[in-house]
Amino acid sequence: MLFLLFDLGIDRYAIDVRQVKEVLPLLELRVLPQAPTGVAGLCNYRGLPVPVLDLCLMVTGKRARERLSTRIIMVHYEGRAGERHILGLIAEHATETLRRDGSEFVEAGVRQDETPYLGPVTQLRDQLVQWVKIENLLTPEVQQRLFTMAAES
Repeated sequence: MLFLLFDLGIDRYAIDVRQVKEVLPLLELRVLPQAPTGVAGLCNYRGLPVPVLDLCLMVTGKRARERLSTRIIMVHYEGRAGERHILGLIAEHATETLRRDGSEFVEAGVRQDETPYLGPVTQLRDQLVQWVKIENLLTPEVQQRLFTMAAES
């Protein structure tokens, strides 16, 4: 499998590239008043309003730094009822890939009820890389709010 690597704070993470639609430079976003925590805003993606999450904010509590290597990763997101959406994810240093078999990722050994999107880990040189499970990023309530907000914008 091929994974896109990125940083959230000082740690490395990965997502399966089969879920990636496109990687874009950091774009200007429209702020969504009273949006759920972690929602950076809304972007115009090829004429469609797309909600964008700041993964760094979700994981570390701090906004992603605006650097040349900070990107918006457009991913295919499948809702709980099977509906398909596009979702933007802001991540730092999203410029490298990693080829690993899924079986090379092992459970972290720590139960994370508040962050079900953080999956198993693998070793890369001297650092652990954690797999972000796109399908677990949003609770049903946040999913409904986000895609309703995007449709109404």
